Amino acid sequence: MRNPYDVLGVSRSASEAEIKKAFRKLAKTYHPDSNKDDPKAKDKFAEANAAYEILGDAQKRAQFDRGEIDAEGKPRFQGFEGFGGGRGGARPEDFAGFSGFAGFGGSRRSNRSTFGADLGDDIFSQLFGEAFRSSGEGTRQSRARSQKGEDVSATLTVTLEEVAQEAKKRIRLSTGRDVDVVIPKGVSDGQVIRLRGLGQGAPGVDPGDALLTIQFAPHERFTPDGSDLRLRLPVEIEEAILGGPVRVPTLTGSVEMKIPPLTNSGRTFRLRGKGLPTKAGHGDLLVTTEIRLPEVVGEELMDYARKRRSAKAG
Repeated sequence: MRNPYDVLGVSRSASEAEIKKAFRKLAKTYHPDSNKDDPKAKDKFAEANAAYEILGDAQKRAQFDRGEIDAEGKPRFQGFEGFGGGRGGARPEDFAGFSGFAGFGGSRRSNRSTFGADLGDDIFSQLFGEAFRSSGEGTRQSRARSQKGEDVSATLTVTLEEVAQEAKKRIRLSTGRDVDVVIPKGVSDGQVIRLRGLGQGAPGVDPGDALLTIQFAPHERFTPDGSDLRLRLPVEIEEAILGGPVRVPTLTGSVEMKIPPLTNSGRTFRLRGKGLPTKAGHGDLLVTTEIRLPEVVGEELMDYARKRRSAKAG
């Protein structure tokens, strides 16, 4: 796989938000559901998701930047610690996957990049004997098992209430398998979740993964804004003029909020912790007031409005 920074098109100094934005753009562009006639889109979608699994995780990103793991998240060869001495001496597994030993020990046999091929068998068998031969066989068997079937893609539509409750949803994959998925804390609209081992399988290979795209269903009241929610709240004219408590709906029930006297339409109030769940807590609910006129207007209000108009005209 290519360098994950190159895959997402970001620099090594990119912020977490920039990485997330780049990934979401690629995921939207290459999602298989939107590119059914483009066979390459599925590969690009999977590549972007794999890159985000590295760069979207602070710990894995740091390991990749230090050279401890490769672009697939696998540990890199770290050197020859213990070779030819030290506690326990060299172990066959210390060289698993390492290539480039042409000329080692004077061998003239062709260099092979795969561990346990012609060159490796001769050289390391001389060093370690039967123990290495057994290890080499185990490595080849492990490689055969590490082959994976194809990944499958699916979209899971969830309501904001289900996100708030971290509910369990059942979805049927293209493989015909029904899967119960617990909506993870801090999930965002458009995020892709990898369900390992739930993709296509075949005899002799491990099954691929299921790439599940989370899609927020439109809500009649709330509009997501990251982990925050936005709400337009109708306010009676007398409440706007006099101020006082008003009832505000949230995803977990109504709460009371006080507004000051002479509150205008378009003023926004923040109710902390009443938004969507995050990994560290909850977002906020941003309430914007909309003054609502009564259906039946009294004569007193009409007189007040006429006097206001006359005063402005004078």
